[in-house]
Amino acid sequence: MMGLSVSLKKKVKGFTLDAAWEIGDELAVLFGYSGSGKSLTLQMIAGLIRPDDGMIRLDSKTYFDNSAGIDDPPQLRAFGYVFQDLALFPHMTVFRNIIFGAPEIPKDEKVSRAKEMIEAFKLTGLEDRYPSEISGGQKQRAAFARALIRQPDALLLDEPFSALDHPLRLEMRGFLQEVRKRFAIPVILVTHDFDEASFLADKIIVYSHGKVAQVGSLKEVMNQPSSAEVQMLADTKKV
Repeated sequence: MMGLSVSLKKKVKGFTLDAAWEIGDELAVLFGYSGSGKSLTLQMIAGLIRPDDGMIRLDSKTYFDNSAGIDDPPQLRAFGYVFQDLALFPHMTVFRNIIFGAPEIPKDEKVSRAKEMIEAFKLTGLEDRYPSEISGGQKQRAAFARALIRQPDALLLDEPFSALDHPLRLEMRGFLQEVRKRFAIPVILVTHDFDEASFLADKIIVYSHGKVAQVGSLKEVMNQPSSAEVQMLADTKKV
């Protein structure tokens, strides 16, 4: 199928990840208890950590295939990445932070794209401010703009809203829906918030102890849980 397909194996400090799944042009939520391998999965997809074995393919492009000796570095992988702590550089302005996301693009095009991102993400007038001088929601928008300036083929989100208060989380859920409409690409979101998952997800991928326990729509996971643990996750709502 066209979309993102992964099969990943990794042993880290007594923990073993062995997970495989695929998604199309949709928003998929990786959901499960802390320590189940969700963020590790994103880091391997992005090329920040090398799997012990497996494959990562986006559409017709293979970025990692251990058996074939393929392991593209992060800068050659067509993924945008928004970290949990956003990772904005405090010594750089909003404009410079956004441009930093596209080091391989020619300067003139880079500036042009940055201006487009600033307008698209409602950051006009904040270009010369530093992260300490803008609000939490504006920081979120700047982080998304930096991740998307490269025009990636997929977007990886590692709990980007976890530090926000509830009203701002609700606002950013709507913002992410806007992003989905503007950039029709696969999105993988790690979240601990079941309400967030149920609001945003086209597909939920439930992780349990380094393995995929269930893949399905919200309705399928809620009404037809594959195990007692998945039932518990659905019942607790927030883990």
